[in-house]
Amino acid sequence: MSDGAVLHVKGRVLAGPDDVRDELWVVGGRVCYERPAGARDIITVEGWALPGLVDAHCHVGLGAEGPVDADTAEKQALTDRETGTLLVRDAGSPSDTRWIDDRDDLPKIIRAGRHIARTRRYIRNFAWEIEPDDLVAYVGREARRGDGWVKLVGDWIDRDLGDLAPCWPRGAVEAAIAEAHRLGARVTAHCFAENSLRDLVEAGIDCIEHATGLTEDLIPLFAERGVAIVPTLVNIATFPRLADGGEKKFPRWSAHIRRLHERRYDTVRAAYDAGIPVFVGTDAGGTLPHGLVAEEVAELVAAGIPPVDALAATSWAARAWLGRPGLEEGAPADLVVYEADPRADVRVMAAPRRVVLNGRVVE
Repeated sequence: MSDGAVLHVKGRVLAGPDDVRDELWVVGGRVCYERPAGARDIITVEGWALPGLVDAHCHVGLGAEGPVDADTAEKQALTDRETGTLLVRDAGSPSDTRWIDDRDDLPKIIRAGRHIARTRRYIRNFAWEIEPDDLVAYVGREARRGDGWVKLVGDWIDRDLGDLAPCWPRGAVEAAIAEAHRLGARVTAHCFAENSLRDLVEAGIDCIEHATGLTEDLIPLFAERGVAIVPTLVNIATFPRLADGGEKKFPRWSAHIRRLHERRYDTVRAAYDAGIPVFVGTDAGGTLPHGLVAEEVAELVAAGIPPVDALAATSWAARAWLGRPGLEEGAPADLVVYEADPRADVRVMAAPRRVVLNGRVVE
């Protein structure tokens, strides 16, 4: 596609769940809903167009052993791009991926800095491992380094208890979240279990990752405070295998995560029914492959979320939550084109017809 070419997307353009246009034009890499005067070198793409998809829990630059080299991080980002993920909220990475910002052929990234975990209470080489007295200082540092987010590890296995347990005292998270907010950053936390959630939400946290421990008594608190969840159901699907591996050493923990897995769909549907914002995230990086957004949308539908709302959780609603535009007039032309209407059957998302990033057809 030459620099002077104009891209014409026609068919059905889903600018919003109920805002369907017949066509859009891409001029200078931006969305335009009027045919540009004098356009001659026109490339036409036909189908059902959505804003570029959002993976709101992803890890570019992270592998199973910790940070990865730039070539591996590039492959991760390209895999996301191939499946239509053009905006990533990187929910914790030990790698410096700022170089991606200079590449107009790679997805846009909103970074949460590096995970902040309690000493010996998370996966080795992933996080800053600190004690509560240092939490405010580390949150401040990651708030300054990130793109408006900070990521805490809210709970993890306590080897003395043999089960999941909160990582931080209430006073420490209150002070840390207040510091992040003072610096203009939002805070999210990894939480599998039930017993870390109330303190984090009452301390002012903005989002909870996984949220498998969300219970009936906590749902009204989340809804009242407007705390979002990113369930990462494609990751929670690995719980039975993890439980099997830890059965001999940590039987209590194994039984616990099996219970969390068994009620995962009920948990997500109850949150949705209560009005808690739910967004798509895959937890790609670490041990999960990239490019799983379509699978995660399908999981939300399996949990009982209506297809249009599951779609919104990776498109219109997710972009608004992260403060990034969709297919508004003048917005960067980041979009995915499908053969059929994804609102009718989200399975079409597994095979994009075309991916357009910064106004250029890349797939």
